Amino acid sequence: MNSDAWTLLREYTDARIALGRSGASLPTKEVLNFGLAHAQARDAVHQPFHSDVLSNALSELGLPTLTVKSAAQDRHIYLNRPDLGRILSDESREMLNTTQTRCDDLLIVIGDGLSSHAVHRQAVALVRELLPYINTLGLTLAPIVLAHQSRVALGDDIGEILNCKAVAMLIGERPGLSSPDSLGVYLTWKPERKRLESERNCISNIRPEGLSHTAAAFKLAWLLEQAFSRRLTGVKLKDESDNPALHQTVKPLLK
Repeated sequence: MNSDAWTLLREYTDARIALGRSGASLPTKEVLNFGLAHAQARDAVHQPFHSDVLSNALSELGLPTLTVKSAAQDRHIYLNRPDLGRILSDESREMLNTTQTRCDDLLIVIGDGLSSHAVHRQAVALVRELLPYINTLGLTLAPIVLAHQSRVALGDDIGEILNCKAVAMLIGERPGLSSPDSLGVYLTWKPERKRLESERNCISNIRPEGLSHTAAAFKLAWLLEQAFSRRLTGVKLKDESDNPALHQTVKPLLK
């Protein structure tokens, strides 16, 4: 009979519980596991963002892309100057201002954030699941923007230039010791550089071991439906997509 009730709970969570002990310390196995998890989290932060690979995968879905960079010139600057990750580089700003691309309804930005590993694993799968909902809602979709050295607010800068009604920023979340590949989505109505964090809706922990791509796509579609109907996002838009009566149901928007 197992005398430690915590041991059974390890089957239901990746959290670091019921690790046991060896004298006054942890067992060697758990010390090594911690070191491995910490190394994986660090690697996720520093792994280069292969936007060309994502561009090819999105092209197979029939989706054109644009690639931009923030004002943070490299990873070291990005990690030490979060403010520079929120605005476009001068070259990218000029490119977007001179391009003929303009957005009517929705812009999707895919940014590396703090885990390009998460973006590589989750972003295309999420977009694939989202496309049928975008068609059902009747939304027009701008070319997807792939953003290097990006923070969440970079989507506001891009969306303002392209004159989008809404921007969904898909970005790698800060790695945890059990989740180095977690993707987040931030939805903002009428993006502009003066937007506050409280004016966004966030969907987090998107990965097979967390919120599935299918579930995340519906949650984002539900928020899009409400955002376009009510013309707002953020704290005034409460996420009720988990209501069983609304399961995987969105309706075409009236324009």
